[in-house]
Amino acid sequence: MTLRDKRLWIIVGLAIVIACIAQAIGPAVIPLGIASVTLLPMIWGLLLAGSISGQTWRPLGRNLQDAATSIMGVAVLFLGARLSLEIGPSIPLLLQAGPALLLQELGHLFGTLLLALPLAVLLRMGPATVGATFSIDREGSFAMVSERYGSDSPQYRGVLSMYVFGTVFGAIIVSLIASLATSLGIFDPLALAMGAGVGSGSMMAAAASVIIAQHPEMQQQVLALSAASNLITNVLGLYVGVWVALPAADKMYKALSKRWKQPEEKAGNAAEMEAATASLLETRTSVPLGTSLLIFSGAGLLVAMIAKKTFSFDMVITFVLLSALVAISIWLSNITKHRIPAIVSGMTLGALATSPISPIGTWVSHTAESVNFLSIITAMLTIAGLGIGKDLPLLKNIGWKIIPTGVVAIAASFILSAVVAEFALGAWGR
Repeated sequence: MTLRDKRLWIIVGLAIVIACIAQAIGPAVIPLGIASVTLLPMIWGLLLAGSISGQTWRPLGRNLQDAATSIMGVAVLFLGARLSLEIGPSIPLLLQAGPALLLQELGHLFGTLLLALPLAVLLRMGPATVGATFSIDREGSFAMVSERYGSDSPQYRGVLSMYVFGTVFGAIIVSLIASLATSLGIFDPLALAMGAGVGSGSMMAAAASVIIAQHPEMQQQVLALSAASNLITNVLGLYVGVWVALPAADKMYKALSKRWKQPEEKAGNAAEMEAATASLLETRTSVPLGTSLLIFSGAGLLVAMIAKKTFSFDMVITFVLLSALVAISIWLSNITKHRIPAIVSGMTLGALATSPISPIGTWVSHTAESVNFLSIITAMLTIAGLGIGKDLPLLKNIGWKIIPTGVVAIAASFILSAVVAEFALGAWGR
């Protein structure tokens, strides 16, 4: 489906209008006693677009939803490219990080896999288990799972469910856990600060504020270590997620599901499932790469302008740079027969372009500051919402199961990371 097809303009128009409305609404802070929940524009975009896509009065046609899903595959690479431009300037800080900061990533990795994944299998969440439990599913997880399994996969729906749950409830959950862990007095506050870097800015801030409340004399150290830990989780989390966590989650799920049969394994026989899959693949509508780049750049530019309340040519240049990064990363993935995922090559190139060794690093970093990565997430999740209507019955099957799974995933990631950091601090005296 190309821009010459009038049907595609329905998706383009809806995406732009909804994303701009969501960004204009802005964040909403809901106080909840000891903590608060901040609903960012990305949530409004997802909810508004999802309600239009999934309503029964005049739902979007399957071909339009497929087109939105096709654009979504490019949108997640845009997000990865934008995040990579934040990595380069921080490389010296990562090189200076001590072993405790580096090793705490093991806690984030094994916390979700060893505790949340088996729970999701017991709850019979199905293949969505893999996407929901290989990490706590923040922004980069969309790209990892979308590229490996596709934006129409149950694994992708698992990521989406966990992302929404974590966005709405993550800060509350982690602040309660951090408060309990701090009050017990069995952890070094610095170890808890490292554990706070779970890969989410809001969750990190919530956990760090609780630790500081009980140890005000260590405010500067707690903030510095939690920020560095969060940065390392975001950087290493990409490579660990693609090459370690996601493959491990897939293997663990397959092994555990042999004992506890999952919903999709009981539905129909193999021949029927293969026939349905073949039919779906034959009728699926796709959007060419160049068209997807143009559509998302246009929508993203408008949302970025609303977010910044201004326009600058730096925004245009940033989207040109991001489009080039996405196109090159997809090309590299294709010529290597997908041995190197596009998200890995794209983020690596972006990080190198903004690193201290890059002659254009300072210029690229300064230019990219004109486009807040949160505005890109708003545009991305709006497009995801436009393609979610066809998936609503399957998302309903996950339903309440994401609540206990999400709580365990977030809690395990924080606690096990703090435990690893505690041992590392003892061993190296940091």
